[in-house]
Amino acid sequence: MRGWFGHHPRMWIEKHFMMGRHGHGGHGFGRGMGGFGGPGGYGEGDDEGGSPWRGRRLSSADLQLVLLALLKGTPRHGYELIKAVEEHSLGFYTPSPGMVYPALSYLEDHGFASVTVEGNKKRYGITPEGEAWLAERQNSADAILAQLRAMGERVKRMNEAMAFDRETDNAAEWTDTGHDPLRTARWRLKFALMEKRFASREEQQRVADILLRALKEITGER
Repeated sequence: MRGWFGHHPRMWIEKHFMMGRHGHGGHGFGRGMGGFGGPGGYGEGDDEGGSPWRGRRLSSADLQLVLLALLKGTPRHGYELIKAVEEHSLGFYTPSPGMVYPALSYLEDHGFASVTVEGNKKRYGITPEGEAWLAERQNSADAILAQLRAMGERVKRMNEAMAFDRETDNAAEWTDTGHDPLRTARWRLKFALMEKRFASREEQQRVADILLRALKEITGER
């Protein structure tokens, strides 16, 4: 199924966002271990125009900053941090253990994180030095977390659109005399719109005007 996006939906997501859940590939998260203030990180004077987000990539330095922000006020195990990032991004991005644990070791080595050994597990917390360092870069941390959430919400909406695609494709078995006229109408509208994808600007505007009039009639909007 080519769907609304002109090709396979999963390929569209990977091309325009990240190459897989763990962020490997062309625009993926987690390339290199630049460290705080290192290449691609958020060291002093690194802002360059005020945008903390460079393309679609979450560097290792960015991940360190995110982990430190998640540790603020809440000590966690490594796997809990992985889960926290995944949940914050609505399942969009799950950092691999191979990225998270080296980042945590870096935080510990530089005095930004403390470690409490519990059996064969380690619980990480933020140190006063880490809190001070994070406070200086809180805007960057907030921006990264906000972007992760926004990307997760966008992909969620795309997944819902793909589910709608599958539903309307299944409606192909219905005819005008079928048992679900609404599904049939949606299916017919979908393919009518697909045929107009490459129409002239004037024709697309005409179709848009028709849809807006229909929407107002459906919702009762004046």
